[in-house]
Amino acid sequence: MAKEKQAGEKQKLTPMMQQYMAVKEQNPDAVLFYRLGDFYEMFFEDAKVASRELELTLTGRDCGLPERAPMCGVPFHSAESYIARLIQKGYKVAICEQMEDPATAKGLVKRDVIRKITSGTLLESTMLDEKRNNFICAIQWDDTYGAGLCFCDISTGQTQAIEMFGKGLAGAVISELARFEPSEAVLSPKAMEQEEVLAFLTKRLSCQIERGKEADFTEEAGRQWMGKHFEDTPQLQEDIQGRPMLIGAVGGLLSYLHQTQKNDLRQINRLEVYTKAQFMGLDPAARRNLELCQVMRSGEKKGSLLWVLDHTRTAMGGRLLRQWLEKPLVNAAQIALRQNAVQALLGDRPRRDGVLEGLRGVFDLERLISRVVYGSANCRDLRSLWQTACAIPQVKENLEGFGGSQYLKELWEEIDCLEDVADLIDRAISTEPPFSLREGNLLREGFDEKIDQLRDLLKGGKGTLAAIEQRERERTGIPKLKVSYNKVFGYYIEISKSYADKAPEDYTRRQTLTGSERFITPELKELESQMLSAGEQLTALEYQLFCKVRDKVAMQAHRIQRTARAIARLDALCSFALAAEKNGYVMPEVDYSGVLDIREGRHPVVEKMLEDQLFVPNDTYMDEGDDRVSIITGPNMAGKSTYMRQVALIVVMAQCGSFVPAKSAHVGICDQVFTRVGASDDLTRGQSTFMVEMSEVADILQKATHRSLLILDEIGRGTSTYDGMAIARAVLEYAASKKTLGAKTLFATHYHELSQLESQVSGVKNYNVVVKKRGDDITFLRKIVPGGADDSYGIQVAKLAGLPDSVIQRAKQVLESLLEQAPQQKAECRKKASQPEAPEGQMTLGAAMGEEVLEKLRKLEPDTLSPIEGLGLLYELCKLAKEC
Repeated sequence: MAKEKQAGEKQKLTPMMQQYMAVKEQNPDAVLFYRLGDFYEMFFEDAKVASRELELTLTGRDCGLPERAPMCGVPFHSAESYIARLIQKGYKVAICEQMEDPATAKGLVKRDVIRKITSGTLLESTMLDEKRNNFICAIQWDDTYGAGLCFCDISTGQTQAIEMFGKGLAGAVISELARFEPSEAVLSPKAMEQEEVLAFLTKRLSCQIERGKEADFTEEAGRQWMGKHFEDTPQLQEDIQGRPMLIGAVGGLLSYLHQTQKNDLRQINRLEVYTKAQFMGLDPAARRNLELCQVMRSGEKKGSLLWVLDHTRTAMGGRLLRQWLEKPLVNAAQIALRQNAVQALLGDRPRRDGVLEGLRGVFDLERLISRVVYGSANCRDLRSLWQTACAIPQVKENLEGFGGSQYLKELWEEIDCLEDVADLIDRAISTEPPFSLREGNLLREGFDEKIDQLRDLLKGGKGTLAAIEQRERERTGIPKLKVSYNKVFGYYIEISKSYADKAPEDYTRRQTLTGSERFITPELKELESQMLSAGEQLTALEYQLFCKVRDKVAMQAHRIQRTARAIARLDALCSFALAAEKNGYVMPEVDYSGVLDIREGRHPVVEKMLEDQLFVPNDTYMDEGDDRVSIITGPNMAGKSTYMRQVALIVVMAQCGSFVPAKSAHVGICDQVFTRVGASDDLTRGQSTFMVEMSEVADILQKATHRSLLILDEIGRGTSTYDGMAIARAVLEYAASKKTLGAKTLFATHYHELSQLESQVSGVKNYNVVVKKRGDDITFLRKIVPGGADDSYGIQVAKLAGLPDSVIQRAKQVLESLLEQAPQQKAECRKKASQPEAPEGQMTLGAAMGEEVLEKLRKLEPDTLSPIEGLGLLYELCKLAKEC
């Protein structure tokens, strides 16, 4: 009955509203921007949403029903800003355009959705961060075969894909998602079932989720879509061989993009297939703690490593630099190519300055050509492309002189000066282009004869009338023949009476005056008709010719994209060179030795943030032999965390190809960098601070290899002192032992007892932060030296923080009391652990729980436990033991 009632109401709607409802039913998940003349209108629920979110006045329109349809609208020429606000708020927007000219349409104007705009399919520069990619991703999943991920930035055409499998698949997928930070994700039905991945996308990345169709993610569908977009080269076939999940993900993404964009998307023409082994592993915790591209608290760029290194002149160079920091290399040869290029740029400042000056005139080629190919570029976009093409020769000319760098030579060869593209645009496109393509004045004078004639007609046809007048004088032999105009007759020819008998037969007399005769001709009547319609003709013809010019430029997309990629790499390398020059960085030696030898290393961000004091440099030496693990002790605020982070950042910088903040550096390539720094409750998952910490540590110990670098800060502080110390020691021993892990590890702790491990565990060395003490006052010297700390200085740090003197004095009294009781407390702990069982027949609560602990231990198979399972079990047993 409800459906019948709904159908009956639809029939009562006006024809236009029936058309609107039909389009809306096909796009139920989007706010429909319905074109009516010069406005995009929204109706019913969409109008209410738009009115609320965009602060628009809600009105109404007669729709054939008893109640008027809620309505609001925005001007079509300024709709972009309104659409951007809706996208930012998490909505999708469907653009419904008039598909025919209302002036010539018979009946209701045909309309259809030409594009669906989502957070991951933005092309408009006003909606995008120019120095950050906007990725949309697709995930294909199969519990047997693994997962395939495809990432695409349709504003640049950049497309990358990877296939992953094996144990810990969800964690590996999450790490990859953290690398790209997509704004929208299309998931296959099985991928939608992965709760951990789904939670990361929605809660951590605030990613818009789209459920894909299984049919779009098949290998067959993927191969069909790839055939339409990518050239079938032997290299591509080799890259995708035996990777059905990857092919399915590519197919799922391309299918979705075509459904929403309703365009051939020719800018997506190059697929980069990669593997995890090509880049350093950085999980979400490491990216967050090291603040590679944004700071933890505010999410801002300032205060991050990217902020220090980014001196790029172009938007595409800025985006690439961010990608390099997100994906450090593990191939020494590739790293050396970048290093040598940076060294060459540093060594020839005049030429480098010439390159940088040229780069100032380079617009965002990647996104410009994508809009050109997509068909959304306007005159200003083409003029920006022309200006860029004019700047490229200066870049290439200065780049040619750099010697000693194979990388720079390759970039020189890849850069195309695009002279033909620049010439076409300059001849065709107006030098003062309008914002809208419907405003006219798109093309330059002289580009097309017909357009020049129509423009002349709109200006009164003076040139055309003069030409007709001169021609008619020569044809008739009447020297004073005139072509004139008035509102009564329109255009006419006037001849004096003495020459009236010479008027040709095609002249039609319209008026006789005292001294002259006035005539009209078919040509003049045609001219008059043309002038009346010249405006519409000119607009239509200009747009038609502009589209042809734009299509000709789009045909050169491959050349322009290749040039854009080369310029982006050159810009990123110049940025590394400028950072090195400004901050006193050195070129590190990078190899596979496993040695980490840093002399006078500095924290690249902290030293830039310090205004009135110098940064204290520190040395670091680690290897895969006797110096695998460094235990670092010292008070809070002394600089332990800063030191450990600086070591990790120097490794990341070195493997990106950047120079590093040190006097000298030798970096043995690390396959992964892990950090466990600070913790907070995860209330959404019901986990305490300690449980979050243990989960992260377990994850690290499970994934790390002997080539990894581990940064572990205050492990075990979230529980009781003795439990925490036991866990910290167990983790240290596991990390240090070559039988279990043997990874390079920086371990900061307040458990001074752990310093004993230097003499008990192979590969462990003690270090501490030097503190100068004068009575109750201390000064942090920020220097890391061999040996363990002799005190925690907790009360002194509290004094520095400004606690009242009475509190400080009371803390000292309590501390002395606790130190006196410490031996007794230890003895009581041992006594409790060895208490006799309760009498037979009497079962206490503690005994019952103790039996539960024993039962778990009896069933335990230590040899089969993974690190994460072991830590989880240890946490559970400790909890039960406390309750005994």
